[in-house]
Amino acid sequence: MGYFERALLAAVVIGAGSGFVGALVVLRRRTFFAQALTHATYPGAVLAAALGFSVPLGAAVASVVIVAVMAAIARVRRQGAQVAAGIVLTGGFAAGAILQAVIPGLPVHPESILVGSILTVTEQDIALAAVVLVASVALVVAFGPRIVFSTFDPAGFRAAGFREWPVEVLVLGLTAASVVSSLPAVGAILAIALIAAPAAAAKAVVPTYRGVLLAAPVIGAASGVIGVLVSRAAAVAAGPAIALAATGFLLIALLGSQLRRLPSRRAPIPVETAEDARIA
Repeated sequence: MGYFERALLAAVVIGAGSGFVGALVVLRRRTFFAQALTHATYPGAVLAAALGFSVPLGAAVASVVIVAVMAAIARVRRQGAQVAAGIVLTGGFAAGAILQAVIPGLPVHPESILVGSILTVTEQDIALAAVVLVASVALVVAFGPRIVFSTFDPAGFRAAGFREWPVEVLVLGLTAASVVSSLPAVGAILAIALIAAPAAAAKAVVPTYRGVLLAAPVIGAASGVIGVLVSRAAAVAAGPAIALAATGFLLIALLGSQLRRLPSRRAPIPVETAEDARIA
């Protein structure tokens, strides 16, 4: 398999996985959490590159720590989840920038960690993304009723005696895994576009929960393929092209949803006046 065909396959697998997990993120309104995870995995990726380990492995280790820190801060009284996400986002990215500055001679260019390089992905990267996709689908199928209940009726979910934090940790874990698997393709910064934009586009045009879960992976895969094709035709970086393609799908979906809400342009039927009735 050539590098271009491998890139297309990676775009399909990574785009579908990011879109599927992104559906949970968008429906549960956790986009800011996902953004925090994408930025906070940066120091783990930099440190792994400096030590000669796999970059996704370093990002995975960092993501485990990040999820634990976010969950701990969110449970502190008078703090909350938004505070946890903000601290992790800024602190994590700052730590990555400092590590990049103080560690000389990184074997991996920092830009490849930030914006990715899908043309250089390996079979192992694609296999990791496929495992994340399959595991995400399996977990959502297994815990689907509780995820739906917690997502659309959190007060009722708690009143029924269920604890919300296991579902929250599950979604955060899937988001972290999606970020790690998409890191070689779109990098730490642009991963949020491939996670959030396809799901938001699906939500704008599909009215059901299951419909969004089915449509978002398709839009994510299409964004990946279009981005790779555009990058080859226009000789631009593939990561930003994929992110822009996903954003384009979102804009089209939002425009279409607004057009459907416009009133009909048909001419109104004139109301018969009393004089017309008398003449008739």
